[in-house]
Order: sequence, then structure tokens, then C-alpha cells
Amino acid sequence: MPELPEVETTRRGIAPFMEGVKVAEIHVHGGRLRWPVPENLPELLRDQTVLAVDRRAKYLLLRFEQGTLIVHLGMSGSLRVITDQSPPLRHDHVELVMASGVQLRYNDPRRFGCWLWAREPLTHALLAQLGPEPLDSVFTGHYLYRLSRQKKTPVKHFLMDNHTVVGVGNIYANEALYLAGIDPRRGAGRISRNRYERLAQAIREVLSAAILMGGTTLRDFVNSDGKPGYFSQSLQVYGRGGQPCLECGTDLKEVRMSQRTTVYCRKCQR
Repeated sequence: MPELPEVETTRRGIAPFMEGVKVAEIHVHGGRLRWPVPENLPELLRDQTVLAVDRRAKYLLLRFEQGTLIVHLGMSGSLRVITDQSPPLRHDHVELVMASGVQLRYNDPRRFGCWLWAREPLTHALLAQLGPEPLDSVFTGHYLYRLSRQKKTPVKHFLMDNHTVVGVGNIYANEALYLAGIDPRRGAGRISRNRYERLAQAIREVLSAAILMGGTTLRDFVNSDGKPGYFSQSLQVYGRGGQPCLECGTDLKEVRMSQRTTVYCRKCQR
């Protein structure tokens, strides 16, 4: 599933082609996504200008004067900008045709994504209860410490709860906990304020680095598969179970937590 850095990379990739441009047409080739694409979406968007392409958590927000298009990539979705006359692919379900001639195509083989319309997006049921953005100033170690008191859930689960903070998916939770030296199995309420300060900083560093790497692949959004580069070339623990820790040389331990792969160093993380 695309995580926050991949979604942010997608936002940066499509924004220059969308912002300030009017929608000429919209074609829905397969409206059966996670929720049905609104039947009146073509009427709502036609002749409207994209004011901004924003992001909230893993949701892309295409803002118009009369409302906002909420797009989620789901498990397998991707967006690509088409500047030539290449025909739609098999799983291209929605297509925005801009007045500039550029087309934005949404491809989703598993159909777990969504295209929804909202007058006030931040009060929409999908967005209203989300926690802060991990790169915003309100996300601090003090915030995590205060919210975690009395919580017995493992700190990794605590981080991956969108009510705590958005966008810290499995891969990046593994990486941030390793960078902060915290055992992912440790109870969230048993971690000190100082260690949470290090963890908040680690989350910011890991996500910022991943976004920066994704930014080197923005060309992929034009006339290609539309899938941004991932952070795999820089992962320190995720996907490296049984291999030596890059810091101390101890074999990394791989376990399952809530059916998700978790990798950590038994020596460096406590």
C-alpha cells in the first residue's frame, strides 16, 4: 500500500499539471471502487478549475471553488499524467481530461481506492477524526508522551493508529523505532518523555528522507506507470530480518505483530 511519502510524492508529481487548470471532461470507466464514484461527478467537475492539490494523511485533495475531490490510492492505486495520445490501460477507472490537453488517469487493479466529493473535506467522515500530520509543528515528543499515558498497547501499534498521528505506516514505523532505539514491543505508556522526543524526531527524519527520495522519480508520473520510487534502497531494518544490524552487527529479529512484519535489533532497541 502506498504510504505517506509515496502519496506526497504523487501530490508533488501531479500538482504542476493540475493547479490553475480547468477540467474539460471526466470519464468514469469503472465506478465500483471501495465506495461508488458519485454518478454526478462529471457534472460537478466539468469547467471547474483546480485551485490546489493538497494532501491530508494518505488522501489527496483536489480543491475546487465549489468543493473538494477526495482521492485515496487504496492498496494498488496509482495516478499518472498523460501528455500524449496513449490509450487507457486495463485498470484505468477514472480519467480527468484537462483544458490543457493533459489527462490524469487513475489505475487501480484491486479497486480499494476511492474518488469522493465533499463540500467541506476536513469534516468528512474519512478525515474528521485523524490525528496530526507527522511533519507539522504540533507533532512533538511531548504530544506523544501526553497521549500515551496509561496505554499498554505496543508503541508500534500506537504510532500506526491514525488517531495518534497520520501516515506512519508499517515500513516507516519500523525504521523510526530503530532510529530512536526503541523496542517496537514496548508498551506505549512505559516510554519516557525524552525517548518520545527522540522518536518524534526520528519519524520526521525518516519520512522527510523518504519524500526526498521519492522526489527524484517525479518524471515517472508522465506517460509511464505513475508509481513513485520507494525508500527500499535506504531501509535499515524493514525487510532485513536475520541480517546484521548496521549499527552493532547483531542479527536483526523478525516477528509478526498484528499480522504485520516487524524487524528490530535486540541490542540497539530497548
